[in-house]
Amino acid sequence: MCAKVLVVEDEDAISHLLSYNLGKEGFDVALAADGDDALIAVDEEKPDLILLDWMLPNVSGVEICRQLRAQVSTRDIPVIMLTARGEEEDRIRGLELGADDYVTKPFSMSELVARMRAVLRRTRPTIAGDVAVFADITLDRETRRVRRAGRDVHLGPTEFRLLDVLMSRPGRVFSREQLLDRVWGTDVYVEIRTVDVHVGRLRKALNRGKERDPIRTVRASGYALDETYSAG
Repeated sequence: MCAKVLVVEDEDAISHLLSYNLGKEGFDVALAADGDDALIAVDEEKPDLILLDWMLPNVSGVEICRQLRAQVSTRDIPVIMLTARGEEEDRIRGLELGADDYVTKPFSMSELVARMRAVLRRTRPTIAGDVAVFADITLDRETRRVRRAGRDVHLGPTEFRLLDVLMSRPGRVFSREQLLDRVWGTDVYVEIRTVDVHVGRLRKALNRGKERDPIRTVRASGYALDETYSAG
């Protein structure tokens, strides 16, 4: 299961950068451009974590945090504040209002992801870790190891990222274009058939003997991990 993250940020460049990079890290990302949109998004589907910009139009991030903590249904949602404010008194104010952590802009994505996972480990331990599991397949993002039914599966870096994306949402059909964006990135030109080649390599590495193939090909659409697959 992947963590659902709501990014509340009014600067398009930052929000899309976060969406892209967090998506590559296996998070399920939703975006809100202001406080009102954020409250509506939370009401429609509670996220596992909120990245909340301090300075927002209309309703400030500080006020959003206060409102979330005031309601029983949302008070336990972890919040990480994102802000250009670096003064100690501002950090203390944000934490006193209920924020779980505080990251000052500009920040590195690796630091932000590490802080997010640390908060999730405390608050959502079942979905937090750097280990993804699907049936008898285990993917460890920290050690870059994959195991199936107790044996090591040796994958190249591209096949590892491809499996990571598929395991982030078992059952979801990812189009070849979506896989290109998430695995290779939007700033790299790669032919669409390259996806098929690497899926073939991934299948070859995963499947041994009479093991059932967990990857489902959806004609004219793309690929998915088959939710009907079981280790038995």
